Amino acid sequence: MKTLHEHEESRLALPKPNRDAQIKAYAPSVENGRLRILIVFYSLPLFVLASFIPANAQQLTATTAAVITDLPDAPQPQVRESAASTAQTGEQGTISGLVLDVSGASVAGAQVTLSTTDGVQVRAMKSKPDGVFVFSAVPPGSYTVEINADGLGPFTSAPIVLTAGQVYNVPRTLLSIASTSTSIEVRPTDEIAADQIKQEEKQRILGFAPAFYVSYVLDAAPMTTKQKYSLAAHDTLDWSTYIGVSIGAGIEQANNSFRGYGQGAAGYGKRWAALFGDGRSSDFLSHAVFASMLHQDPRYFYQGTGTTKSRLYHALSSAFVARSDSGKSMPNYSYLLGTMTSGALSNAYYPHADRWRTVVFL
Repeated sequence: MKTLHEHEESRLALPKPNRDAQIKAYAPSVENGRLRILIVFYSLPLFVLASFIPANAQQLTATTAAVITDLPDAPQPQVRESAASTAQTGEQGTISGLVLDVSGASVAGAQVTLSTTDGVQVRAMKSKPDGVFVFSAVPPGSYTVEINADGLGPFTSAPIVLTAGQVYNVPRTLLSIASTSTSIEVRPTDEIAADQIKQEEKQRILGFAPAFYVSYVLDAAPMTTKQKYSLAAHDTLDWSTYIGVSIGAGIEQANNSFRGYGQGAAGYGKRWAALFGDGRSSDFLSHAVFASMLHQDPRYFYQGTGTTKSRLYHALSSAFVARSDSGKSMPNYSYLLGTMTSGALSNAYYPHADRWRTVVFL
């Protein structure tokens, strides 16, 4: 056996390998390895990207190409819509005009109304400061133009047949000055007097005493004979008359006036009848009989204006001055004769001792 020393020497005696040859032999393999690494390094992103591409990539590409090809045609519907709108606007027309008065001056602010011939209002506007009015974008059809202005007469045009795209100018419009009319109602005087009497028959003093013969219309219509008798009857048969006579007869009974009537129910009845006869005969004779015969108005006409002195004078003088049916002033004969005649008639039913002494001018 070889000793360790001999073995070591034999190992050292072996030929040494060629280092350069080993390096050259290894170099191609190294270069090939680097190339493989580079190929793998640069190929990896491609494989990763390819993993996200769907199988139908060709169809997607074709579809995208089709969409891109169609993009220039996308605005075409808007172009067609705009063209349709332009065509529709071209089918509408215009109606215009100028508003003038008879002197030729322009009328500003006149009310101009565009309506169909069927009377349906389409549009309305005010004329401009120069009197011009324009209705644009009006569909074809049959129209009328009506113009109204303050202080001027109205105007209505003849029917206007507007065609597509037509510009129609209303012929020169001259507004005349508005005419004024006064209405006068003519009624017979007896009808006017009847209305006034109806109002007078509602008048009372303190809601009790009648004031039927007071007229608050200073120029009231004259009464007819029939109306004079009717008003006298209304005054005579008024409910307040019976109350007043009853109270008056009671006072005379208490004072034992006209002693010839006596006392008790019989005396009261005679006094009541005499008092009623005095007042009713005086009313009829003064307000109806003699007022009709002498053509006098039996009413008192309230003055209402003027000084206190003039109004007092008017009230006091009415007992002596009456108004005739023609409106003139004259002595109040009807009242004087009616009172005297009534007093004379009372001698037929008053006690003998009291006749002609006080009742005639009572």
